[in-house]
Amino acid sequence: MEIKRIRGIKLREDCKEKAYKAFEQSEYNIRQRLADECEVNVNTIYAFFRCEKIDKENFKKICDRLALNWREVTDWGEIAEQTNHNSDVSFSENTPSATALPIPDKITPERPDGWVALDSPFYVQRPPKEQECYNEISKPGCLIRIKAPKQMGKTSLMMRILQQAEKQGDRTVYLSLDLAEKKSFNHLDTFLRWFCAGVGHKLKLENKLDEYWEDDISSNMRCETYFEEYLLPEIDKSLTLGLDDVDRLFQYPEIYGDFFALLRYFYQEARRNDMWKKLRLVLAHSTEMYLQMDINRSPFNTGLAVDLLEFTSAQVLNLAQHHQINWSDEQVQELMSMVGGHPFLVCLASYHIARNDLSLTQLLQTAPSESGIYKDHLYRIIETLEKQPELATAIKKVVTSESSVQLERVVKFKLQALGLVNVQNDEVTPRCQLYRQFFQKY
Repeated sequence: MEIKRIRGIKLREDCKEKAYKAFEQSEYNIRQRLADECEVNVNTIYAFFRCEKIDKENFKKICDRLALNWREVTDWGEIAEQTNHNSDVSFSENTPSATALPIPDKITPERPDGWVALDSPFYVQRPPKEQECYNEISKPGCLIRIKAPKQMGKTSLMMRILQQAEKQGDRTVYLSLDLAEKKSFNHLDTFLRWFCAGVGHKLKLENKLDEYWEDDISSNMRCETYFEEYLLPEIDKSLTLGLDDVDRLFQYPEIYGDFFALLRYFYQEARRNDMWKKLRLVLAHSTEMYLQMDINRSPFNTGLAVDLLEFTSAQVLNLAQHHQINWSDEQVQELMSMVGGHPFLVCLASYHIARNDLSLTQLLQTAPSESGIYKDHLYRIIETLEKQPELATAIKKVVTSESSVQLERVVKFKLQALGLVNVQNDEVTPRCQLYRQFFQKY
């Protein structure tokens, strides 16, 4: 008797609507959350809803989470046809549909605008970064520092770390310093009140600043007291606090030194104080700490450092495939010769090509011009440079030089934070040809 090896089972086509409805009504109404609960790759979830074969045990787990009877929604007809002469059926997930990255079916391209949604099929994994962060965030009193220029994926990664913290039972708060009004930076005490009020508001706790803000102690001690005696005891779980855009403080020397020293103190207190073990910190910033600061008062030389790099050619190709773009390796290299692996620039290209707005050839021809898809992005950079003439002068020097150049320290790191340059051993070069060609004409 010939033994056939069946490698998976799939959802019946006529049960697809029923499965979607169960998914939408479930507590796992984000695909990534369902995948995490079932301990499978999110692409297995996409394959399930596309009625593709997946491993039998994974199929059963997904149905169980969706309160579906897996036997009732399984395409048994096909299985019977394949196994009518074989009672020794073996299921395995070691198949292309399970181990390769399945390409989403009929998914509308998402314009890259802000961080990538948690259930988006267009988020590009950067192994082993995600797993390192997920492992770290499980540790009491931990500190994670995410560093990358603007629009490189810092917030998208932070949101996934916060989601992982929620899965392990933490309360989570996301706070961007860009949300603070300019008047909040007038004085350290004013800023710390905004910070404490913001965290309390996100936790839906009553504002008791006036009760804990004592006159006879320093502003940092007031903030410490508010966390240690009110915010942390008031919640019955650990708190994972994500602070985004923390380098906005770099322009406020009367604040940044004391505040960053306070964050380091929070982290160090977890080594001896159980209350502070409840606080896990995730910081995101766009550049190196280019201002002078006592290394013993800085949070930027401790905890887990995560540097986000550009996409590799394999990641660019994978993103194109998720947009149903059938590129060759050579076409991927053509795009990267213009924009490198810059996540935002690559994503915007994939979005427009997937929508048939233009071809790759047209994109490359118009990219550094006023008629190209990057026009708005480039003009926003110009607006920033016009407010800081020293940066405009510096980028002109970088893009017109045939070799790397050296720049004053602060200027160099500000350009790096904007994502305009690469810095290697104090040598500065344009990040990509798009910026070189555009700013040569600027």
